[in-house]
Amino acid sequence: MAYTNFIPSVWAESINRELERACVFVEDCNRQYEGLVASKGDSVHILGVGKPTIKSLDRANASGEIDSPEEIEDTSVILNINQIRYFNYMVGDIDKAQAVGGLMDTLSAETSEGLANEMDKFISSMATDESVPTLTESATVVTKDNVLELLDDAIMKLQENDVSMASGITVTVSPRFYKLFKQAYIGKDTDNSDYLKNGKVAMYGNVTVKLSNNVAKTESNTVDNIMIRTKRAIAFVNPLTHTEAYRPEKTFADAVKGYVLFDGKVVRPKEIININVKYA
Repeated sequence: MAYTNFIPSVWAESINRELERACVFVEDCNRQYEGLVASKGDSVHILGVGKPTIKSLDRANASGEIDSPEEIEDTSVILNINQIRYFNYMVGDIDKAQAVGGLMDTLSAETSEGLANEMDKFISSMATDESVPTLTESATVVTKDNVLELLDDAIMKLQENDVSMASGITVTVSPRFYKLFKQAYIGKDTDNSDYLKNGKVAMYGNVTVKLSNNVAKTESNTVDNIMIRTKRAIAFVNPLTHTEAYRPEKTFADAVKGYVLFDGKVVRPKEIININVKYA
C-alpha cells in the first residue's frame, strides 16, 4: 500500500528535526527535564534551592567556632504535561504526487511549522503569567526615542535580581517593536549565515534579540507583552511525537495523523520580565 511510505519513525524524526529549526520561543527554555516524562498526565517535580549566606570570619579568630549550619529554604514546582496538538490529513493518489518529488519534505515542513507555531504561542503566553513581573505597572507607549531605554530598564531589573549578563539573556520582540529598535540601534549583527536562525536578528550588548509574530498580545491586541529572560526562566518539555499512517475507508487516498505532547512552566520568575508596551 502506498501509505507505507509514511514510516512513522522517519516521519516523527523529520518533524522533530524541523521543530528545532522553526521554534523561536521554545529554543530559549530549559529542557533538561524532557527525558523524565513520556505520556500525557505525567508530571515533573522541579526542585530549587535558595542561596547560602556568605559570612565573614575574623583571621585572629580563625580557629574559633563558626555558626551552626543554616537550613537552606528550598522550592518545588510541579510541571504537569497536558498540552496536545494533533494533525490528521489525507492525500489522494499519493503515488502520482510522489512521482513529482518533494511531497514528503513539503508535508513534513508544513506540519512542523504548524506544530512549532502552536508551541511558540504557548510559551509566549507565559509573559502574562501572574508570576512574571511587568516592566511598568501599565503598558508604556514605545517609540524609537525610548525603545532602547525600555530594554535597558528591563536588563537593569534582571541585574537587580542577581541575573548575570553571562547567563544568556534573550528578548523576543514583535515586528512593530523590532522596527523601532532597528531605527534606534544601528550596530546590529549583520552575519546572515549561521547566526540568523530561530528568529535571531540582532545583538544588543550581551542580549540576543529575536523576532516572532507570536509575541503575546493583550487588551484587545493593543499591548505587546515582550519577554526578556534567561534560558532557566521557563522549563519546557516535548517528550513525545507520535505519527501513524492509515487508509481511510470509502476513499482512494492515503492519510497520516499524529500528535505532539508538550508543556511548560515559569520556574524562575526572577529571571524573566514582561516588557509591556503599546504603540502610538
